[in-house]
Amino acid sequence: MHICHVNLASGFSGGERQTLQLITRQLKEGYKLTVVANPKSPFVDEIKKLNCKLILASHFSKQHKKTITADCDVIHVHEGRAIYWALIQSKRFNVPYIVTRRIDNPLKNKWLSNLAYSNATALIGLSNEIVDKIKERHPNQVTYKIPSSPVSYSVEQDNVDTIWRRFSNQFLVIQAANLLHHKGHETTIEAAKLLQEMDSNIHIALLGDGSEREKLESLVKDYDLHNVSFLGKQNRMGDWFAAADLLIHPSYSEGLGSVILEAMGAKLPVIGSNAGGIPDIIDDQESGLLVEAKDAQALADAIYQVATDKPLRNKLIIGGQEKLAMFDIKYTSSLYRDVYQTIIDGRKTS
Repeated sequence: MHICHVNLASGFSGGERQTLQLITRQLKEGYKLTVVANPKSPFVDEIKKLNCKLILASHFSKQHKKTITADCDVIHVHEGRAIYWALIQSKRFNVPYIVTRRIDNPLKNKWLSNLAYSNATALIGLSNEIVDKIKERHPNQVTYKIPSSPVSYSVEQDNVDTIWRRFSNQFLVIQAANLLHHKGHETTIEAAKLLQEMDSNIHIALLGDGSEREKLESLVKDYDLHNVSFLGKQNRMGDWFAAADLLIHPSYSEGLGSVILEAMGAKLPVIGSNAGGIPDIIDDQESGLLVEAKDAQALADAIYQVATDKPLRNKLIIGGQEKLAMFDIKYTSSLYRDVYQTIIDGRKTS
């Protein structure tokens, strides 16, 4: 089976890491792979380490040659710009394509977007919420739910020890997300204000950067909070998962929430908002705690509950490990194989 994966993002965030993980798994399973990627992305450097055919395309209008997909069975699209590359390639050289959608925003009602999605052979959403959004715009398209799988990170114990010393004798809560409005950091800070009065030993470390940072820092200063730290974007997440006591993810909207899966994989208890795809991961009181989005009091109460109830922490950790089975890369890769094979079989009989 020969698959052409397309990801034209210029950065290297969660979507690119998940694409890379699927590619790595498929190589282990004996796939032949072609990868079309943006030369500006660190994703390219990772692909160069693998046994893939690599095509560099700085724009979706670039690199349209018959030879690129001549013996490919399916083009697999992984982000928004890539869908237009697949549309052009498919129209010119008659190769079917599928789209994995990772965000839970409503699909744009624009002619080019509609054309690209309606010409796909299948559409995949990472969560029930994303699948619902796809069906709202394209109710007649073949649609599947296939979640992403957690990425694992290495751990350097010396780094973990440094974090422990910095936050010694404190219950360390981390929120690992870009500082963007929909990630819910304002709710976190409102919860921190409540927690400062409830328990002085709980500290929240914000791991990320973004457009909301200045506003959030001002809010912390105005509230005179001493239990919140802004630590910027981190490139050693494994160390933070190993050092922390709890991960929170109180987003207002979320495609799935892969960082929650990563924390579960590191045996951290988790708290998330009842929004987007997060409930696909967290079964409340079983694999984590769910709170309503924008409810600072509920978030503060949940953090306090986890911090002060060790049996609950252990229960959530065990529940998280059990929940991870349905997100294992071997399983999700098998779901994609079924989709690919259905398309291949369908072309043979048409």
